[in-house]
Amino acid sequence: MTLAETAPTAILRREEDLPFVEIGDGSTLQVLQVDLAAGIWIIRNKFTPGMSVQRHRHTGSVYAFTNAGAWHYLESADEVNVAGSYLFEPAGSVHTLHVLDDNTEPTDVWFTIHGANLNLNENDQVDYVIDAHTVYEFYLAACAEQHGIENPPVVVVGAPA
Repeated sequence: MTLAETAPTAILRREEDLPFVEIGDGSTLQVLQVDLAAGIWIIRNKFTPGMSVQRHRHTGSVYAFTNAGAWHYLESADEVNVAGSYLFEPAGSVHTLHVLDDNTEPTDVWFTIHGANLNLNENDQVDYVIDAHTVYEFYLAACAEQHGIENPPVVVVGAPA
């Protein structure tokens, strides 16, 4: 048997295959893929106008693509991400994501995150950690609770044996 005979050609997920779940502030989350061994998580967020994500430090690189709306980091407010913008965040970066107050629609952003977000309190101490495992567990529980879906078809690779 050859490698081409054993590997799937692709794994497709349509938007409607994976529900968006509420994350507590009116914004929503869709988990597309997790690599539990490598610590990579691919998510899509729809953020409400005027909301902020807690100040955090990335332990790995982050890639972001904005589909709709506008947002920036409070630490660099003059650099605004708008629809069609791509953003690279190097490991170790610290920032506070803020969605522009005057947006008329949710801000829709796709992220690939390597490693963890270390969410920081007002003293720059770690308040809590979000990584591939915690976001996946949260998403599974929220899908069950909010949509009655026990096993959403998230693409899971690198699962521990």
